[in-house]
Amino acid sequence: MKRRIAAAVLSRSGDHPKPYAESEPLAIRQLDLDDPLPGEVLVRIDAAGICHSDLSVINGDRPRPMPMALGHEAAGTVLELGDPDEPGLAVGDRVVLVFLPSCGQCVQCLSGEGYLCANGAAANGKGELMRGGRRLSCAGDHGQEPVHHHLGVSAFATQAVVDRRSLVKIDSDIPPETAALFGCAVLTGVGAVMNTAKVQPGESVTVIGLGGVGLSALLGALAAGAQPVHAVDPSPAKRALALELGAASASAPGEDDAAMGSDVVVETVGKAAVLADAYRSARRGGRIVTVGLPNPSEDLSINALSLVAEGKTLMGSYMGSSIPARDIPRYIKLWRAGRLPVEKLLTSVGPLEEINEAMDKLASGDAVRQVLVPGW
Repeated sequence: MKRRIAAAVLSRSGDHPKPYAESEPLAIRQLDLDDPLPGEVLVRIDAAGICHSDLSVINGDRPRPMPMALGHEAAGTVLELGDPDEPGLAVGDRVVLVFLPSCGQCVQCLSGEGYLCANGAAANGKGELMRGGRRLSCAGDHGQEPVHHHLGVSAFATQAVVDRRSLVKIDSDIPPETAALFGCAVLTGVGAVMNTAKVQPGESVTVIGLGGVGLSALLGALAAGAQPVHAVDPSPAKRALALELGAASASAPGEDDAAMGSDVVVETVGKAAVLADAYRSARRGGRIVTVGLPNPSEDLSINALSLVAEGKTLMGSYMGSSIPARDIPRYIKLWRAGRLPVEKLLTSVGPLEEINEAMDKLASGDAVRQVLVPGW
């Protein structure tokens, strides 16, 4: 059986003039959504966060098959199980959605690196769910035409069908607009610090780029006991927020020597030139972690000798090297203890219909994390 939902659909990646509020690259459309198959779950989307990865699909930095229903960071409520006997999950449960399911069978999953799941990445690249195919469609000139899933989630919608491995059950008392952030910003930023860099108490950390992921990394560094923690971003408002959250210093790029020579440098901007600067700024023997997603055409240029002569370590971190079923509950415990006040990253909460205006604010750097509530 198909059901009718509303979703924000992108028909073309790249070549959209700004402001997006006028060119409207995302259109709120009525789509048909299939029932979940065994191993899949129908979820009502209660809140969906806007991430730079969504913007990267719109502006063409992350090419994806079109048309596509965007959105990958969300919290929701289980409406239906493809398998009524699905263990550990029931109708009415609150869940956080995650943007890479792990198959549990590939080399990466069997090595404890589910965040690098080859089968999950392949499905995401094709705009399909893990079990193959798409559950979204719309009426077109040639009958029903498929609509692709964004990272297995497509959360800018009233409802979504996702793989069981694309969600983590959470307690029902967490506000949805806060819970949504744990699916990407917190998972990626905090994970980059705690899992990838393995920051130890007393180590110094510099975070370059203060969007939702960068500020989550800052919070993660503080929760891990890092001191001092420096923040770098061109936005005065974001620098002020970093200081409020506990950063020892917050400077514009190139303006503060205090951020130089840290034990760990976390780069979240997604530009090769910024990553090169981050690499150079770390101390001898320092660790540089990048979570940004540059345009595929960008190449990184660093001094090859320095890897040995200066003993530096450059690490990529996808999804914060996180195992969502393990780490989301752990980060929620830190939030309850007041050590990860991620609700302070919320810039605004608004209806799905304001999505193009929200993309403008993200592109201009005027927002940290905006959350859309499809049911408004």
